[in-house]
Amino acid sequence: MSKHPDFALAGLLAALFCCQPAGAAPAAAPAAALPRAAALPTGNDAGTWCKAVAAFKPDIAWDRCRTLRLAPGSGRSVQGVPLWTADIQPAAGVPARLRVLVLGGIHADEGASVSLVMDWISRSRSLSGAPRVHWRMAPLVNPDGFFRKPATRVNARGVDLNRNFATHQWNALAQKYWVDMTKRDPRRYPGARALSEPEAQWVHRQIDSFKPNLIVSVHAPYGVLDFDGPPPPPNRLGSLFLDQVGIYPGSLGNYGGVVLGVPVVTIELKHSTQVPTVEAEAMWNDLQGWIDRRLLSVAGAAQTDGAAKVRH
Repeated sequence: MSKHPDFALAGLLAALFCCQPAGAAPAAAPAAALPRAAALPTGNDAGTWCKAVAAFKPDIAWDRCRTLRLAPGSGRSVQGVPLWTADIQPAAGVPARLRVLVLGGIHADEGASVSLVMDWISRSRSLSGAPRVHWRMAPLVNPDGFFRKPATRVNARGVDLNRNFATHQWNALAQKYWVDMTKRDPRRYPGARALSEPEAQWVHRQIDSFKPNLIVSVHAPYGVLDFDGPPPPPNRLGSLFLDQVGIYPGSLGNYGGVVLGVPVVTIELKHSTQVPTVEAEAMWNDLQGWIDRRLLSVAGAAQTDGAAKVRH
């Protein structure tokens, strides 16, 4: 059985929630919109954003954050905070063999996920030799929940972003799952409709435009490594071992791995607040090794197969 009380197997979901009455209204939101935090960093100055992050999470040093060379892009949260990203890619004219999208802070009370992605941005920028992978990393997808004391899993409208992606049969399954399986847990409210939230819409646009060959989504604190989509999965990253725990309506793993057929590695760190530097390094090294051994060979085989089809 799953170690995670909220994960459910696809077959179980299909059996339990086969249908929804025509015209049924979505279940009501669990609460009114959450209050706006004071002095949100809504501008496009990286230093201001880093200072705000460091104030809410002191283990993220302001000066180190400044070195990450984050860019604000066009994405905004409900309350107008930019969704910052870092792109690390091969030199001009050198094609990337793989594109990898890394996301942290989807659940904003899992601050260790933000720290890990920032750590990995630093490591990716210091890789020796010409990188073969185009990395796009977003350390904080849910800033409105992060810049609140205490931080919240949900966004400013009380929606769990990891229930808001447009998975198969979202209309039939997501609300019913929330009502019947979570007993209307406000931390897991999926929203009134799929992709109702600007943060989830932004992730959707990133996937559509960036076209990643791999998605890495960082969470906490269940201490497992999950995987959705076409194999082969990694067996371990650092001290986390593979434990494929199934899918549930609206999750990014379900959307990426099942709907799109893109491999999704979901990291569940052991602790919500911090990740030890030695563990961040071990996980990064294991991810690099898995990419080298498996994904690059798979990508190479696909390119060879595509070239053969063109010749014929």
